[in-house]
Amino acid sequence: MDIALEIGIGLLVGLVMGALGGGGGIITVPALVYLLHQPPAVATTTSLVIVGITGVAAVAQHARGGRVRWADGLAFGVLGAGGAVLGARVGAVADPTWTMGLFAALLLITAGVMWRRSGVQSRTDPEEDGGSTWLTWRPFSLDLRRGLVVLAVASGSGVLTGFFGVGGGFAIVPALTLIMGMSMPLAVGTSLLVITINSVTGVAGRLGTDLQLDWSLIAVFTAAAVGGSLVGGRIGRRLDPTWSQRAFAAMLVLVSGYTALSTFVL
Repeated sequence: MDIALEIGIGLLVGLVMGALGGGGGIITVPALVYLLHQPPAVATTTSLVIVGITGVAAVAQHARGGRVRWADGLAFGVLGAGGAVLGARVGAVADPTWTMGLFAALLLITAGVMWRRSGVQSRTDPEEDGGSTWLTWRPFSLDLRRGLVVLAVASGSGVLTGFFGVGGGFAIVPALTLIMGMSMPLAVGTSLLVITINSVTGVAGRLGTDLQLDWSLIAVFTAAAVGGSLVGGRIGRRLDPTWSQRAFAAMLVLVSGYTALSTFVL
């Protein structure tokens, strides 16, 4: 039964990541805690491993379609590395009840962000994207004001990644579209690169802690998630983005309610 759950949830996580450029960790953490009965600190660390490996496969698929901006993604990921390490250190020793309570609040915030973002009409052709204007490499130029905003958002998403075991795509995708001027397809692909970097950094931040991971669960879950991400990448290009993001936001509200009830009431 557990293996069936791991495969089913893994497929769902991969589908969401591949289609939306994030959201995998937001499903993974409560599933690991409430369905697969892992302690929150173990679940968030396990989530980082699963999301990081799944991100690699998803990035590769989007890169083949020219939907990853490597320089911007690497810059965003590096700027968020410090936040990911800090969040990971705190998350490894945080009180489990408050970790899950804060996670429920994060889900509600994420749902609100995704619902509002769903109403924004974005360009759909990545080849017509005007390009990032906050940073150029040749010749080198930097828009300091926008660069500081990128630093703040990158650091914040890094903290969320490290502490909660989520990739932070719900914050990264809007930042890439609004601050860096990317089209939605480019933002989704580039977000997956940032999520992968954040996840690797978050796992590194938890090295040396006394956490025992279930590697057989990770292997099954990740294999299913990778397969799901490949399908999700194809589906995401065909779905109405408004419908898919609002449906996901509604699901997050339900998961948030269940998480809060399970943590503080049941």
